[in-house]
Amino acid sequence: MLLSEAILYEDRLNGTPVGDLLLVVSEVGLVAIEWADAQADLERYLRRLVRPLKKDRAKVRPYAHQLREYLNCRRREFTIPIDWDLLRPFQRSALELVFAIPYGETSTYAQIAAQLGRPKASRAVGRANATNPMPLVIPCHRVIGKDGKLHGYGGGMGLATKEWLLNMEGAVLA
Repeated sequence: MLLSEAILYEDRLNGTPVGDLLLVVSEVGLVAIEWADAQADLERYLRRLVRPLKKDRAKVRPYAHQLREYLNCRRREFTIPIDWDLLRPFQRSALELVFAIPYGETSTYAQIAAQLGRPKASRAVGRANATNPMPLVIPCHRVIGKDGKLHGYGGGMGLATKEWLLNMEGAVLA
């Protein structure tokens, strides 16, 4: 199947502790999660993918179920598949490392850049996180500044959501 022929499936996950979410999946795995009030951002991202989109609650249900479990403190690790092929190469490399950060732990942009073998690429890692299409599952909220402080979060209520997620996970913050 050609990439442009693949279908994306979408649905909403309403009433979570961090707000209403929109989920998009492909036949391969998770493609995007976005806060419902930022639907325009999701639509811009999906236009870049050039794929048909249709509502299908059944396709999205397993993803929504795991997200709800996580946000209700009943899941620490996601086992749903991720459609990594839709990410750009550097972003994919950086976000695969972010995905590996354990529940309740944090890493810094500089540490991830060093793991990539590009110790001066902290800002590029920050950009990869800022454009993470799958927040919560790819836990960009677990990435903090080298000063131990929270720096940037585009979802929900911004830094307040990032702090809430880290507190929910029991992460120790400076």
